[in-house]
Amino acid sequence: MSNSPDDDRLERLREEKRKKLEERAQGGEGSQDETQQAAKEQAEAQKQALLKQHLTDGARQRLNAVQMSKPQFAEQVEQQIVALARSGRLNDRITDDQMKALLKELQPESKSFDIQRR
Repeated sequence: MSNSPDDDRLERLREEKRKKLEERAQGGEGSQDETQQAAKEQAEAQKQALLKQHLTDGARQRLNAVQMSKPQFAEQVEQQIVALARSGRLNDRITDDQMKALLKELQPESKSFDIQRR
């Protein structure tokens, strides 16, 4: 299995962040905000790597479509998938059909109103 361009780019980004963090640690430079930002970026990169590892292409495309229309809901779904992956409860990759079921399960119940005329 060869590395895709996304894998190579992700690895380069990780290496750059690692070097920046090492430079800051050695030089004592960098504010706390920069360190927090670097930590957030690294956590995001790790999350994306886990999602890439545990989602098929179809499932990832469906999640990206949800991300465009409902970013908060998509973030919630991503966190759920990452939690499942980290706990070891994901044995196989999530397919598009499984993603549909997961989205339906996690979707908040719609608030509908019944209007009755008298």
